[in-house]
Amino acid sequence: MAATEADAAFLRIEGITKDFDGYKAVNDVSLDIAKGEIFALLGSSGCGKSTLLRMLAGFETPTAGRIVLAGQDLAGLPPYERPMNMMFQSYALFPHLSVADNIAFGLRRQGTPKAEVSARVDAMLKLVQLGKYAKRKPHQLSGGQQQRVALARSLARQPQLLLLDEPLGALDKKLREETQIELVNIIESVGVTCVMVTHDQEEAMTMASRVAVMSEGRFLQVGPPHEIYETPATRFVADFIGNVNLMDGTLDVDEADHCVIGSADCRHYVGHGITGSPGMAVTVALRPEKIHLSRHAPADGEFNHVRGTIKEMSYFGSFTVYHLQLASGATLKVSQANTQRHRDDELTWGDEAWAHWSRTAHVVLTQ
Repeated sequence: MAATEADAAFLRIEGITKDFDGYKAVNDVSLDIAKGEIFALLGSSGCGKSTLLRMLAGFETPTAGRIVLAGQDLAGLPPYERPMNMMFQSYALFPHLSVADNIAFGLRRQGTPKAEVSARVDAMLKLVQLGKYAKRKPHQLSGGQQQRVALARSLARQPQLLLLDEPLGALDKKLREETQIELVNIIESVGVTCVMVTHDQEEAMTMASRVAVMSEGRFLQVGPPHEIYETPATRFVADFIGNVNLMDGTLDVDEADHCVIGSADCRHYVGHGITGSPGMAVTVALRPEKIHLSRHAPADGEFNHVRGTIKEMSYFGSFTVYHLQLASGATLKVSQANTQRHRDDELTWGDEAWAHWSRTAHVVLTQ
């Protein structure tokens, strides 16, 4: 769901900093999140994403800055008074309570009338498709079912904001992939605004409408998943999101409609200018799936190709990744879709091969 100007500031984070004895776990970050948006904070361990989520929930107090939700400044509000719920990675289900009682727990704590509790629990069980499991205990459920119970409990009180801390981290890879879309569908059907924390790129790219890549307490780039993947703003973002070949070089030519960059193994012709200065150091970022691999040299004899020797191959079923050793000693990763079951000209270990790519395949990074 795209943010619009009218509702872009449903959740506003303004200059938030969290200082732990001189160490800035979160360092002056600002962000607007739209009503109904699923937003992901993505980064490696220690980058500050969980600290920021805990400040939203009220478990940590900001050193500076403020958090505003639907026009209300949350400063000083304890967690139980904030119009939001948080779902933890461990799910934190009560083992002695049934599924229905786990979902009803928060409603009963806030004094909701019995009839309303019953109706709300029934609605949540229907939403997460667990009606026939209402009387079971958590240990009698699969990991995916426990995750849906935790989500139902988080949504039962109809929060304005849903916070998810590594929501699928406890599931195995296959179940996690199956659950990602299911979780998004449930959240979107309710219409709740959601902020999730994850270190899993695939999870963030699949579930979120926008992503913030964090490092050392700061946002390096904020945008839709496709934008962050296709046009990373920095070398760190390019390297953190997906697989990428990073080739250091020098800007030789810079015109409005193209630029030329020289690197150790080839010359790159890029189909746009970068408004730089000839001679400046730059990095070319090239995704493995945007490279073509063949036994023969391409027709264009000057730009965007390189010859090497296949030193490693990794077969992943739907695609194969080739590691091409270049003359400089560098390695170029090339991902090729396996569209045919058998090929007569299949490349293998030790083969000489040419890698080539289009003038729109790469991104030029200046930082």
